[in-house]
Amino acid sequence: MESEHGILFVYKADSGLFNTVTDIAHKVFSPETYECNLCALTHGYFTMRQEWEAFINELGLPSEFLHRDEVAQVAGVDRENLPAVYRWREGGWQLCLGAEQIDSCTELEQLKSLIKANCK
Repeated sequence: MESEHGILFVYKADSGLFNTVTDIAHKVFSPETYECNLCALTHGYFTMRQEWEAFINELGLPSEFLHRDEVAQVAGVDRENLPAVYRWREGGWQLCLGAEQIDSCTELEQLKSLIKANCK
């Protein structure tokens, strides 16, 4: 990813089939306590929302999506302050949206506006 100089989205969720199934159940049965607002806003129960996918394509930036257990080896990415969005600038990943900003969003449009304002 580093050679593509794009944007990195990091979920406050772990990868893997068991974690995916657990996340789906959590979204269905207790959505108000689901930990990852980035995932809650951008994904339905099973797939990425079409509106979000179109937005990512419109950004015109290489995009990568990682889970918190996948970022341990990514220099400059804080595994604790998640969810988060990073932008490749000046030879490294720089935070452009932190957990507090993402968690303040209640609708996908708010998240998209924050990304446009802070991550381009």
